[in-house]
Amino acid sequence: MQECDTGLCLSVYIITFVLGFPTNLLAFYTFWKKVRQRPTPIDILLLNLTISDLLFLLFLPFKMHEARNDMKWDLPYLLCPVSGFVFYMTIYNSTFFLTAVSVERYLGVAFPIKHTLKRRPVYAVAASVFFWIFSFLHLSIVFIVPFIGREPPINSTVTYVEPKKVCYENFTEAQLKVLLPVRLELCVVLFCIPFLISSYCYINFIRILSRLQHIDRRRRLRAIGMALGTLLVFALCFGPYNVSHVVGFINNKSPQWRNKALLCSTFNTCLDPFIFYFSSSAVRGTVSKLQQGVKSRLCRCVSCHMLQALCGGANKTEKDKEHKQEEINAITADRKRTGSSSLN
Repeated sequence: MQECDTGLCLSVYIITFVLGFPTNLLAFYTFWKKVRQRPTPIDILLLNLTISDLLFLLFLPFKMHEARNDMKWDLPYLLCPVSGFVFYMTIYNSTFFLTAVSVERYLGVAFPIKHTLKRRPVYAVAASVFFWIFSFLHLSIVFIVPFIGREPPINSTVTYVEPKKVCYENFTEAQLKVLLPVRLELCVVLFCIPFLISSYCYINFIRILSRLQHIDRRRRLRAIGMALGTLLVFALCFGPYNVSHVVGFINNKSPQWRNKALLCSTFNTCLDPFIFYFSSSAVRGTVSKLQQGVKSRLCRCVSCHMLQALCGGANKTEKDKEHKQEEINAITADRKRTGSSSLN
C-alpha cells in the first residue's frame, strides 16, 4: 500500500476544500454571468476550468474519508472507480485548460489584429468539448484496470468474493503491465506536451510585453506576474505527480510516495482562483464588489452598535440625574422634619 501520512493528507484535503470551494464558486458565478452576457474565448476556457475544479472538489470528501481511515476503503466499492476517475480526470483537464489560456494570451499579444479578427467563442467551445472528451477517454483506464487479470477459478462453486479493502492500489503484475505504460503516456501527452506549449507561450508573452512601453507599467507587471505564476503552479502542482509515473515505469511498480506527490495536484484547485483573479477583470470586479459589500455591512453594524451604546449611555445619564435629584429631595425633606421636631 502507498504511504500517505493521515494527518498530512487530511490537512491538505481539508484546506483545499475550505479555501477552494468558495473561491471557485465565486469564479463560476462571475464567468457564468459574463459568458451569458458577452462570451469571449478566454472566459469560456476559464469557466470550464472552474467547472473542472468544482467537480474535483465535490468528490474530494471521498478522499478525505479514505485518508481518515488510513487509506482503507470501507465505502461501497462502486464509488471507488467513480471518485478515482473524476479525481484524476479533472487534474489532467486542468492542464489542458491552463494550456489553452496560455495560447489565447500569447496570440492576443503576438498577433493582436489577426487574433482579434479571427477569435470566435465557438472555437473555445469546440476546444473545451475536445478537452473533456480526450480526458474522459484517457482516464477511463481507471474503470478498466480492476477487471484485468480477474479470471474465475476453474472447477469451483465458490461465489463469494472478498470485498476490496483499498481503492485503486495493490495492483497485480498483470494490471501493472497495462497501467504503468498508460501512466507514462498520460505523463507525456497530458502533462509534458501541455507544459512545453504553456512555457513557449508564456515566455514569448513575457518577452513581447517587456518591449511594449506604451502599456501601463502596472498592467504590464500584473500580466507578467500572472504568466510566471501560472508556469510555477503548472510545474509545482502537476510535476511531482507525473514524475511518479516515470519512476513507476522505470521501477516496474508504483512508488511509495505517489500519494504524497498527488497532494500537490490537489492543492492546485486553491491556486487556480488566483490565476482567475489576474487573468480576468470580471473576477477582479466581483471581488471588489464583494469587499465593498462586506465593508458597508460592517460599517452599518459598527455604527448601529455605537448608536445603541450612545443612546444607552444617554438614557443611563438621565436616569442617574433623576435618581440623584430624588435622593437630594429626600435628604432635604428629612432635614426639614428634624428641624421642626427639635423646635417643638
